[in-house]
Amino acid sequence: MQGKLSEIDIRSILQLIELGQRTGGLFVETYGTPNHSPTSIRTVSPTSSQSWFVFFLNGQIIYAGDSSSNLNRLRDYLQRYKINQVLDQTSVPAIATMNAPEYGYLWALLENHILTPAQGRSIIQSMVHETLFDLLSLHQGSFIFELGHALSPQLTTLEISSLVAKIMKQVQEWKQFHPHIQSPNQCPTIADATQLRKTLTHSAIATLERWVDGKTSLRQIARYLNRDISTVARAIYPYIQQGLVQMHFLNGEESALQSQEFQLPQNHKVARVVCIDDGATIRKAVEAILKHHGYEVSSIGNPLKALSLVFHLKPDLILCDIAMPELDGYEICAMLRKSTVFREVPIIMLTGKDGFIDRVKARMVGATDYLTKPFGENELLMLVEKYVGIGQPERPPAEDLLAEAIENDLKFSMTDSPKKPSPRLI
Repeated sequence: MQGKLSEIDIRSILQLIELGQRTGGLFVETYGTPNHSPTSIRTVSPTSSQSWFVFFLNGQIIYAGDSSSNLNRLRDYLQRYKINQVLDQTSVPAIATMNAPEYGYLWALLENHILTPAQGRSIIQSMVHETLFDLLSLHQGSFIFELGHALSPQLTTLEISSLVAKIMKQVQEWKQFHPHIQSPNQCPTIADATQLRKTLTHSAIATLERWVDGKTSLRQIARYLNRDISTVARAIYPYIQQGLVQMHFLNGEESALQSQEFQLPQNHKVARVVCIDDGATIRKAVEAILKHHGYEVSSIGNPLKALSLVFHLKPDLILCDIAMPELDGYEICAMLRKSTVFREVPIIMLTGKDGFIDRVKARMVGATDYLTKPFGENELLMLVEKYVGIGQPERPPAEDLLAEAIENDLKFSMTDSPKKPSPRLI
């Protein structure tokens, strides 16, 4: 099941999954929406995209979250129990190699008896609640539901119908706060402390000042206090109306997103890139472009031998085609993610024209990003620079990366002379 949210809304999709008692995963992706309704909940900037996962078992929800790989949300929830710093000492669990790292870390905390099962269930319920609040507010985007094995292990299951009914009421209430409150990511700050002290009691002032510090978003406050976002907004709304509290995006939401997206890593060594693609034209073009711009590049045409080769090369970034014989890109990515060596290495999937389905499957196996074919020189360079920094075209020639015997056996191209890159790859 797949389609556009303009054709069927999230609520109907969830009802179909519940009625059919389906097991699998729902993936939803939306881009910046310049035609956003004034009363819509703004969770992404006009220039960004965001995606979410919801996992089901027999028509009930197991877990839900967005596809970001950071653990900030889990840290916020752990602060309820004053153990948010424990993640820094927690080893990466095997289950975290999927596209739900916080779920894996949550289970690691449970297995190490740092969290109790009751606390774990409370956190998962809050995560599901928060995710559905965002999803039920969407009006455009794409979705795909795939039948499959249940996310394992499971700590709890949540009934869809009752949960959706409850959250829909909160979504409707949220719309009433517009335009004073536009996004859960806005941070409240005290605008008139003197007048506020005349209005509130000493204890109320202390409580308000603790949370309304201009640095903590409404969503974070809701996580810390174990309250839904509408309840938090309702409590602070009267003070916003009176001008005693103001709302703002921390450092400017859109500019922060853009600077994060285009900030290039500092690269003090020559970045090594491996391109796995059975198409000779693509391999040669990728080599020509990246070598011309100062990267160390190796291309591999045989997907079966690629797995052993990348362990010798230890690349900083992997470009991997999806549609290949014998072993496709999804399988290669999934296998690499099982190794601790490649847990953090960016893996960019080279997708075909059927981009959305490819992106869903790529994220499910742990891919970092994707590049849709055909792509041009600028598109390739922007994505490579995003993850490994700018190349060093003035560097001296790189040493051979493998012994001659391995090179001959695996038959991959190691041509050093850069060619004029073609304007468009095919």
